[in-house]
Amino acid sequence: MRFKDIHIGLLIQQRCIECEIDLVRICNFFKCSAKDIEQVYQAKSLDTDTLLKWSKLLEYDFFRLYSQHLILFAPPSSNNNSASRLHKTSLPQFRKKIYTKEVIEFMLELIETGEKTKLQIIDDYKIPKTTLYKWIDKYQK
Repeated sequence: MRFKDIHIGLLIQQRCIECEIDLVRICNFFKCSAKDIEQVYQAKSLDTDTLLKWSKLLEYDFFRLYSQHLILFAPPSSNNNSASRLHKTSLPQFRKKIYTKEVIEFMLELIETGEKTKLQIIDDYKIPKTTLYKWIDKYQK
């Protein structure tokens, strides 16, 4: 799975096939027609309420795909930035980045194929050096 370009409709369709969910059940769940479901499969993005319903129906966290994209491709925030310290938020603050198995496999694949060096991965994705080396020891064949 490449997290850079997410086409959510195709991923939903893939999950429906994997789960062998009947189109009639999907239509009943969403109270819509088969044509509407086909439009979802073609959609590159969906609104969050719709995506939440798909996540529940298919028992898969489609939001995690976007979280992984942020972990891999969003520019890191500067902790030293005085403006960021001035803007307090009432939103939940997440202290740790969560690396899924897919993200770890993605990083290791970049190293194995020679697309990126270990140092490039550490610099580009802000993965701690010790974390990357632990992944290599644990997961590489």
